[in-house]
Amino acid sequence: MTPEPVFRRFDDDDLPWQRVKAQRNADGSESSVWERWLAFRAEPAYLSLFARWDPGMIVRRHGHNGPHVLVVLAGSVTIGDRECGPGTHVELPVGAAFGPHVAGPDGCELFEVMVGDPRSWGDDPDAVERLRAERGVTELPDPPIDLPDRLEDERAKWTPPTGS
Repeated sequence: MTPEPVFRRFDDDDLPWQRVKAQRNADGSESSVWERWLAFRAEPAYLSLFARWDPGMIVRRHGHNGPHVLVVLAGSVTIGDRECGPGTHVELPVGAAFGPHVAGPDGCELFEVMVGDPRSWGDDPDAVERLRAERGVTELPDPPIDLPDRLEDERAKWTPPTGS
């Protein structure tokens, strides 16, 4: 059987939004990272997704177990000390880490592609804790997500990159 192209739209209602990270803000409100997985394939392994980050959302410094590319589509996100607005392309080679991340005042929308194992590893937990403390933010437990059976949810782990 010859493979056929698969067409998706970012606003495809057949693709559910998954809440993947959450925090309580200083004013008592909650902010989250939401992802719509456009393609999540096993062979060859890759994930492409459309992400929406609520304003002020903070995500730890991290890397991924495979190459990762993201493009800022709307809004802004500060990654480390660099503000990234619409049209910014970020390439994250295996073994590289970036962040912490802070969504701008209007939040942000991202398109991301991860090749291989898309799960992340983290380093420098003190940096994200300082940032959260400065802003009065409390990280909330990771919401449940619908990962493929072949992958264990490792979001709560702070692990070194694979192969290092």
